[in-house]
Amino acid sequence: MTTDATPAGATTPAGAPGAPAGWTSDELMTVNAARALSAARTCFVGIGLPSTAANLARHTANPDLVLIYESGTLGSKPTRLPLSIGDGELADTADAVVSVPEIFNYWLQAGRIDVGFLGAAQVDRFANINTTAVDRGPDRPEGRLPGAGGAPEIAANCGRVLMVLRHSTRNFVRKLDFTTTVGHGTGPGDRERLGLRGAGPTAVITDLGILRPDPETAELVLTDLHPGVTAERVRAATGWDLRVAATPVTTAPPTEAELATLRALKAAGRSAA
Repeated sequence: MTTDATPAGATTPAGAPGAPAGWTSDELMTVNAARALSAARTCFVGIGLPSTAANLARHTANPDLVLIYESGTLGSKPTRLPLSIGDGELADTADAVVSVPEIFNYWLQAGRIDVGFLGAAQVDRFANINTTAVDRGPDRPEGRLPGAGGAPEIAANCGRVLMVLRHSTRNFVRKLDFTTTVGHGTGPGDRERLGLRGAGPTAVITDLGILRPDPETAELVLTDLHPGVTAERVRAATGWDLRVAATPVTTAPPTEAELATLRALKAAGRSAA
């Protein structure tokens, strides 16, 4: 099992019944992110880690999941991981392809999508997101990131939002260098005050565990730990004084079927690239 000293991404032996012989911390993160979509009907998918998890979910935890991409594809069923939101595989396997304005105006902003799945470069304690720019230090120009894309609208209008990213003090910061997307603002009541219809981020899934907003304060709390990871390790990888649930749950390791499916999707994506 993963030990506290195991670096992120390293292969680790399992040990639980039905688990494969080994997995990486990224694979464990992706499997748990896919499981979080088990009850969803529709998902607005961000590219990168969210897309990997959403496609794994459609092949494992939720075969009926309807994947929606910003490029205008509804009900895409890619046989491999898409290379971008403009990958032809998404359009070729979709139930319908509509315009980008229709995706946003009719489907997203009207509240017709259950779950939004996002990544991030920086996240703060209230699950606000930065994907725009980072401070690189004195006398250095700011580092430019991909930007907002549809993330602000996704976080504002989907029924709920899931996030997936690797856990480090570089990503989980006390203060964002730039606020691209509002999660829970500065605390309870901010989403309502801003007129954001959805529940906002309900889980942040990382390679170390899962964080969820406290119902009263909206501040992220460590509620789940991946096998072999300690709360102290997660706190050390977080840029603020992270609160930990009284009895954190230990996530289940990947099954052989989940791991085999994930690896096959990735291999097919590499071949296409």
